[in-house]
Amino acid sequence: MSTQQKNIVIIDDENDILQMLEKYLSRDGGYRITTYSNPVNAISSLPKDTDLILLDIMMPQMNGLDALPKLLEKNPKTKVLMMTAYSTLDKVLNAHRYGATDYIMKPFSSLDALGKKIKEVLKK
Repeated sequence: MSTQQKNIVIIDDENDILQMLEKYLSRDGGYRITTYSNPVNAISSLPKDTDLILLDIMMPQMNGLDALPKLLEKNPKTKVLMMTAYSTLDKVLNAHRYGATDYIMKPFSSLDALGKKIKEVLKK
């Protein structure tokens, strides 16, 4: 990891997930974290210098697949790691088609596995 902090935005309607991920990713100081529980709010105020978005697919206000192109329109170089507990091949293919860099299943096998996946995506 370089000495420059990476800016990560987490968008998930579950506050427990937001808090857990923010706490885990903030612990080493390598990431600056912004969280949103509503993708509509994230779209309207996405920081311009966002390096990575962790985006849940299933949310009540707007699903992640609908939010994805709108988020990338604001910052096309941002990497997006989709998160889902309900993966189907169709959702995975659509996520890649709409610009997602990768995806990970929830619940996470471990936070360290998630951390490793985040580092892989940031290198792409």
